Amino acid sequence: MTTLEELKNKNQDELFYFVGNDVVSSEKIIAPRYSYWKSVFRVFFRKKINIVMLVILALIFLIAFIMPIFLPYDPMENVRTSSTFYLSPSAAMAKFGGFSFKYLLGTGQFGNSILYGVISSARTSLTLAVICAAINMTVGILIGAVWGYSKKFDAVMIQVYNVVANVPYILLITVLVYVIGSGFWQFVFALTVTGWLGIAYFFRTQVMIIRDREYSLASRCLGTPIPRMVSKNILPFLTSVIVTLLATELPSYISAEVFLSYIGVGLSSQVPSLGRMIQEAQAAFLIYPWAFWAPVTIASAITIILYVLGQNLADASDPRTHM
Repeated sequence: MTTLEELKNKNQDELFYFVGNDVVSSEKIIAPRYSYWKSVFRVFFRKKINIVMLVILALIFLIAFIMPIFLPYDPMENVRTSSTFYLSPSAAMAKFGGFSFKYLLGTGQFGNSILYGVISSARTSLTLAVICAAINMTVGILIGAVWGYSKKFDAVMIQVYNVVANVPYILLITVLVYVIGSGFWQFVFALTVTGWLGIAYFFRTQVMIIRDREYSLASRCLGTPIPRMVSKNILPFLTSVIVTLLATELPSYISAEVFLSYIGVGLSSQVPSLGRMIQEAQAAFLIYPWAFWAPVTIASAITIILYVLGQNLADASDPRTHM
């Protein structure tokens, strides 16, 4: 027969072991710890394509933000020497004395280095996208959460939205650029002055879906302030929605900058821009294709990578994929 003392001395790793009469110990439930974001990244990095695209995006960021510090871009560097205009990579290297990383993609309209121009323009596009997305997402999420929860605020904001939403976005940006100028920060202001409104309206709809659930009603009856209700009861349940929206917002600003600069409404000529490089080269892209396809390729690559990574992160942030 096994005595009580022998049961107590058994190995604790066995499936069944003696607990004793300790009330606290008897109520403990042994279960693995769950971390939401750890689970998100585990699902995200399960796809090898995400790792490859993250590496490519990291390289683009490093090149775009570090290289111009040591190798500054001057679009008018050779403007006085017409023989340097629109040279192919081989012709440019022969013109400037042999192999040169600077002229690896040839020269542009005014003898400028296409490679340096693309790198500096990519930095402009990435900076613009991150700043605009940060402003519009932050303002849009906060106002949209309160908008969907407060009926008094909703009555005011819905009228504002009905007025502003009926003004064409491109027309509004065009007017603002002509009025306040086409510098970098002026362009950021033009993209964000009303850009948050569509995000806020989208979140208003999402918040209205979950604001009347039982736990929210209980918190309201207990007198919980609206800001705390929004931050604790509503926004945590919209994480995957926020990531999904961010996945479309980041590349959309790059596309907007390229399009607006292409039609002559975007950034000024003093600011390197992928759209302006495409605009300057589009008239001669059949004769000098290297000047046109280089900025088109990098703009397309950045947009596609950001979109695919964002969509995959949005899928991974959905708790239903953590099974």
